[in-house]
Amino acid sequence: MLDAMNSVQVRVPATTANLGPGFDAMGIALRLYNTTTVKRGRGSEPGDMARAAADLFFEHSGTKPFAFSWTVEGDVPRSRGLGSSVTVRLGILHGLNSLAGKPLARRDLFELCSRLEGHPDNAAPAAFGGFCISPRDGATQRYPVAMDAAFVLLVPAMELETSLARGVLPAKIPLRDAVLSAGNAAAIAGAFASADYRKLAGCFADRLHQPHRARLMPYLDPVIEAGSKAGALGGWLSGAGSTVACITLKNPARVANAMAAACGIDAWALVVRADNAGVRELPAT
Repeated sequence: MLDAMNSVQVRVPATTANLGPGFDAMGIALRLYNTTTVKRGRGSEPGDMARAAADLFFEHSGTKPFAFSWTVEGDVPRSRGLGSSVTVRLGILHGLNSLAGKPLARRDLFELCSRLEGHPDNAAPAAFGGFCISPRDGATQRYPVAMDAAFVLLVPAMELETSLARGVLPAKIPLRDAVLSAGNAAAIAGAFASADYRKLAGCFADRLHQPHRARLMPYLDPVIEAGSKAGALGGWLSGAGSTVACITLKNPARVANAMAAACGIDAWALVVRADNAGVRELPAT
């Protein structure tokens, strides 16, 4: 917190969601952060995203609306499938909540953020940390992720709007595709819940969304294949893209180099671990 009365800083982790077959329901918080500063008083126009978050907060908290301004800075790239919109929405919700005397609980703020996002897969891990399973209208399950699991992110220079990536999805899929994806999603949940990450190998195949989105990102399958051959347990399209993520228990640098070499477009690779804390208010400095 910058000023106990008028300003607060909120750090929100990036997230990687879907994990292949866990479409709109699974996500992991990562040690890659944005920090949102929220201040009382008039400043520049908040913008549509911030205004929508504020309107929902004031409506559900019973707090009399007050003027505010906000800024965000950090390392989470925009429109790359790493939850950048959640870092803003959740940061503003927590910031306003703190300035208002904390009338809402963390769970309440997560639910508001999920409503703004339209789905809970990014909002849950950003709010609570770790690996989260958060079905629509269902109870969120959270499991910590051990530090021996490394997440290798191949981040293309190009942005990809979620609306475009959702626009290519079919309204219906064959039963056999739904069965494969459901089985793999269950296997992923079991591996993370038991912390037996070796069981993740071969479980990220998906037929709900990735084959359709690969038309927008033809590098997707070659990058996952290259990462797996270099030692990763598997990989997936992070959120709606454009980032590709792999998880590995060994040689993350080798996996990163292999993924970058297979990409064929301007991109960079980085290795991160899981964040098990979720959103947090920074102490006064």
